[in-house]
This record gives sequence, C-alpha cells and structure tokens, in this order.
Amino acid sequence: MPTPYARLRRQADAAPEAVFLSAPASAALPDAPDGVRITYGAAADRIEALRRSYAAAGYGRGARVALLLENRPAFVFHWLALNALGVALHPINPDLRKDDLAYQLSVARPDLAVTLPERREQMIEGGMPADRTIVDGTPPPSCRATVDRQEGAADDECALLFTSGTTAKPKGCVLSNAYFTGMADWYTTQGGIAAMRPGREVILTPLPLFHMNALANSCLGAITIGGTLVQLDRFHARRWWRTVADAGATVVHYLGVMPAILLKLEPEAADTAHSVRFGFGAGVDPRHQENFEARFGFPLVEAWAMTETGAGGVTTTATGPRHVGQRCIGRPHAGMEVRLVDDERRPVETGTPGELLVRATGADPRRAFFTRYLNDPAATDEAWAGGWFHTGDVVREGPDGSLFFVDRKKNIVRRSGENIAVVEVEGAMEQEPEVAGIAVAPVPDEIRGEEVCALVRLRDGIPADPDVVARRLMAGCAERLAYFKVPGWIAFVDAIPVTATQKLQRGEIRTLAARIVTEGPVVDLRAEKGRLRTGGH
Repeated sequence: MPTPYARLRRQADAAPEAVFLSAPASAALPDAPDGVRITYGAAADRIEALRRSYAAAGYGRGARVALLLENRPAFVFHWLALNALGVALHPINPDLRKDDLAYQLSVARPDLAVTLPERREQMIEGGMPADRTIVDGTPPPSCRATVDRQEGAADDECALLFTSGTTAKPKGCVLSNAYFTGMADWYTTQGGIAAMRPGREVILTPLPLFHMNALANSCLGAITIGGTLVQLDRFHARRWWRTVADAGATVVHYLGVMPAILLKLEPEAADTAHSVRFGFGAGVDPRHQENFEARFGFPLVEAWAMTETGAGGVTTTATGPRHVGQRCIGRPHAGMEVRLVDDERRPVETGTPGELLVRATGADPRRAFFTRYLNDPAATDEAWAGGWFHTGDVVREGPDGSLFFVDRKKNIVRRSGENIAVVEVEGAMEQEPEVAGIAVAPVPDEIRGEEVCALVRLRDGIPADPDVVARRLMAGCAERLAYFKVPGWIAFVDAIPVTATQKLQRGEIRTLAARIVTEGPVVDLRAEKGRLRTGGH
C-alpha cells in the first residue's frame, strides 16, 4: 500500500473489531487514567471525520501541519487523516524551548499547528501565528498553502523530522510515504527472534512519536501486521513491568538507558510475569545486556539506523550471531550495501574500525532513504558524497560479517536516545555575557549512555564559587534549549584546546572532558538537569 493511511484503511476494512490502540490503567496515562482500547474500525471513523474536516478547509498536497499532541491517540488520528490528503506532518517535541521551536518553525513553515489546550501558548510563543494555531477538536481554518490535489501518493512528503546537525542547527529531513512503508516492512520482516505474527503482536513503546522509531516502526509496523500498539507517554521504571504485563505486550521497544535503569530495581516476581518475546532497540550497555536478558527472560534485538537512512540502511541482530555484550549492531540486509573507510575514504581491512557508508543496492542508491534536507541541497549533496551516505559512525566488521559499533565521528552527544549537536549547545552558552570561550563534549554516563559536558572559560577567570556560576549558566542555557541539551557537567578552565588557526581541537576536548569529570574540578548538574524536565513546558 502506497501510504500509511491506506494501510490503516485496509486493516480497518479487514478486521474492524481488532484492537489498534490500547493501554491498561496501570500505565497511568495523563489522557486516559482508566486505560484505553480503540479498535481499527473506531480509529478509522475518527480519522475519516478529521479527513473530511481538513479536506473541506482545502488542505492537500503542498500543505504542512505541525502537531504538538504528545504521545496520544489524537496524534495518530491527525497524522493519518492528513496523510490521506497528501499533507505533510511536522511533529513537535514537547520539550522544545522557545528558541528551538522558533528555529524549527522557521524552517518547516507549517500552514497550521494543532496542539493540546495547555500547549497552544507554547506554539504561539515559538512564533506560530495565533490564528493558525488550533486546539485538537477545533475545525481548521482555511488552508493558505498552494494545494495541487487531495490524495496521498508514495513519493509525497509524509513527515518532516529534525535531526541534529554537527556543524550547524538541526536539519529537517524530508521523509516520503515510501520511506515510512519501507521502514515498517523491514521492521515486520526481520525474521529470526524478531519474527512478527500477523494479528497477534502487542507492541509497547515509551518512545516519542516525533521520532522515526515510534512513528515508522512501532506505530506503522503495528498497522502493517494488524497488531495492537501500546503507546506510553514516557518510560516510567517503577510501573514498567506491571504495565507490560497488564498490556499483554509481546514486543517492547527500548533505548540503552532503559535496561540500565531497570537493572537497578529490586528483583521481584513481576520481572518475568509477562508475555514479551523480544525487545527492540539500540544502545544497550555491553555490561548490561547479558544480565538483563537472563533476569527478565527475553532477548534484546539491537538495531542500527538513522533518520536519514530508513530501510535503505538499517541493520539488526534478529538473525545470525548476536554477539551479546559486544556492541554488535547486526548485519546489513539484502538490499543494502556497506563500506567502511578511513579519513581519506579508503576501504579498511576487516577488523579495523572505519566510518560506515551505506546505500541501497541497484540503480537507485537512495531508495528508501530520506528524500533531502529541507532547503539545504548543499548538506544533502555532502551527505551523499561519492554516491554513498556518510553516517559519521565508526564501525568495525567481524570475521562473520557482523558489524560492531565503535564510536561517533560526528560531534554529537547521544543522551538517552537523543542526538545533541555540541555546536548547538555551544551557541546557546556563548550568549551568556560572562562566557569568553566554550567547548562542549560527550562524556560517558552509566545511566544515560552519554551526558553533555561544557568546558567554560570565563572573562574574569576561574570563579570563587563555581557552583553558583555554573547554575546561573545552566539556567540561561535552559531558557534557549530543551532540557536534555543543557550541560549535566560544567567545568571552568583557564584555556580551551584550539589549533593554530583557533579551531577547537575536538579530540583533545573530549579527552579533557572525560578526565575532568572523573578527577575534577567540575560541577555536577545532573540532578538539577532532571528537575528542569518538570519545570515550565
């Protein structure tokens, strides 16, 4: 089927009484404290009503609509109603602060924003016109975009997702309907220990719908096989296993941070009182994988992909040797080519780490990948230099063809599944008047995988009270960036490593940051950072 909407329509026609969206009361969802159970037929009716409303207001191919509806059924209903008409989706991360949001809106230029009542002011503060910002349940105003038709096709833009850049602001990835259906097809046909059973799987995920994983894999994957989606609001460790059991989940999605947190809980009977067949995710700490699988009774299928690569470049450990505890990301699928290269783009020998380059087999190397970076053809061409997509990830190949993740070549902090560009954090902190120099680097974190560490050179030198100054800088940064991007560590230094041409020496900065976090002096702001999440929006 050419579009996500068409797949939902097919399932609703074939099995209208089958359960599409579900969650038990133990999930304690803010919008459904008593739980939720919505059939494919009921969902199709809701989607059709929204489709008619949007169509009457003139929405179609050429329009783009922003959704700030969190991980709620309304998000799915609006997305598929818009998709039926060929309208592109711009999902909004609820944690974005004013500057982040304003930047995304300036790039995406949505014709309309649909929000929760309590989120409407957030969108307006970010720059969305009040008359183009409506609350879920309100009829949309007339479309102002130029629309050429009201029907979705395979090559149409399905969604615009923002991904962190390494040398500039985040880039908007244009993703087509074919990208999404291709990703869902790959996800549901991995086979091996991740083999899917049509009509029988209950897929539970706490991951956000503004990311590719939840939108393309768990949500559209469930639709593709006629399964049930249990979409949680967030990951809540204390009630995780009860929710998993009560939901009847057969598949759970995770990020590397989740196994680390769950292993810290006291053992209890609920650890194995569930129906989970496998977990699907990425980034589990090698020290935790074997213990997690033994304690909780199911394998963790590690996968690798990027927003840009989709099903064109994705790997999985669902089949073949899994190499548990070795950062194995699996093997390429049959429609994918892989090359590992050094800094001069020369192929490296087996066992030697190199940057991972990927492309699709056949005449179209970009098949099933992202369409382009919106309004940035130069960045698109650079990413595809030489006819291969350059991932920026360093990988090594084992003797059996398995791939093992080594490191990132890009200047990225990978924190709890979020990619954070160090230059974006540096740009926010440079705006503080007392900062004379700044360098940001990832440092290892036992729970989050990596944390943001800022090395700061102040205009007046090392402060007498580092804690007070660090918290002041953190507060200023939090006004501009989402909470997860704010430094969890701040160290004040006399000098920042730079080259003769005053460029930051990223390798030395990373080494210095790791040493300072271990040996000091440094201000640990991680607990304060956690509290930022509940403050404000």
